[in-house]
This record gives sequence, C-alpha cells and structure tokens, in this order.
Amino acid sequence: MMKIIDLNTWKRKEHFEFFYRADQPQYNICANMDLTRFLASSRENRLPLYYALIYAVTDVANRCENFRYRIRENKQVVLYDRVHPSFTEMSRDSDDDLFKLLTVEMNGSMADFIQSARETSAGQSAYFNLGPIAGRDDFLYITCIPWISFTHISHTFTLNRNDAVPRISWGKYFHEGEKVLLPFSVQVHHALVDGYHVGEYFRKLQEYLDSFRSA
Repeated sequence: MMKIIDLNTWKRKEHFEFFYRADQPQYNICANMDLTRFLASSRENRLPLYYALIYAVTDVANRCENFRYRIRENKQVVLYDRVHPSFTEMSRDSDDDLFKLLTVEMNGSMADFIQSARETSAGQSAYFNLGPIAGRDDFLYITCIPWISFTHISHTFTLNRNDAVPRISWGKYFHEGEKVLLPFSVQVHHALVDGYHVGEYFRKLQEYLDSFRSA
C-alpha cells in the first residue's frame, strides 16, 4: 500500500524542490557499525549472517518514513507502507564468479524471511529475474562486498532524478580491540532524505544490532 503526497502541503516541499533540481541528487554516507553482539547472536542461533543482516537493515528502513518515499513521473511523491529488499547473492557454484539478483518480500519474522530467501535463491537460476518486479520501486537495493573493508563505495546508476531507491551496502567486517566493526554505506536521494534522517537510520540500526537476541 502507498499514499500520494500533496506537495503543496508537504513540509518538505522547499527541500524537495531545491534538491530535485540537482544533476545528481543522490549522496552517500559510509560509517562503521558495531556488529559485535549481532554477529555473536547470529552464530548462537545458527542464522546465515547475510540474510539476517538484510532483514535487519530492511526492518529498520521500514521504521524510517523518509526511506519509504519514492518519486514517480511529473515529480509525484509517494509513501509506501513497507519496502522490500532486492539484493545480490554470489553463485554457489565454485566455478561461477557471477552474482544473481534476488527479491524477497518483507513479510513475517526474520525466520520467515530467511526461509523465503533460501527458497527464492534455490528456485532462481537466472542472474536477473526482473519480470515479477517490473514497474515496482518499493525496494531497497542491497549488496555486500565481503572481500573488502572499504572506507567508501559508489554505485552504478542511470542519471534519473526520479531514481529514489536507497542503496545499502556493507563490506568485510574486521576486529578493533574487542569490537567487530562492519563498513556500512547508505546512499539516498537528497530531495527525500537529509543527513539527519540518515543519522537516525544509523542510530536505529545500531540499536537493533545491539539488542538482537534471536530470530
């Protein structure tokens, strides 16, 4: 479900108009998340870390209103009740170094999501199965670069002012003292999301990671 935003009464109207004019209105913020407790709990519960993190970052995005806005043609802004993860996954074939793109609905608990993700992965042989999601934008684009503890990341995209789907990425976690840190990146459309909102997303995600105990 979604609702159409009346720009004339929307409190972000001036900010939307100001940043929508930019040739490249998206921006990216990278920081290290403390993964210590979440990693330990995931291992204790025998959860696949990648799927568990996808669920976590999407669940938190759904608690942040600005991450659920999207832009349609003619500058129409909509707000979704819920967004879903569309994410990359490396082939399980040792001879294949390519990834495929999976999309899983964000319904139910983490355990439900993990089961759906496993079934989707096992049942999809195509690298890009875009037919079922054509025309939709109620997503987060998620990817992981588990080979690199990056300090910055950029994404490929077509120059389109209406492209407002957030890109969320993380890299190889590393140890710093007793902590396990995860390089984490959020890319958003400035007409819809300010630095304050990204900061709130990071704060809420850290609280989620710190308090996680089970699926």
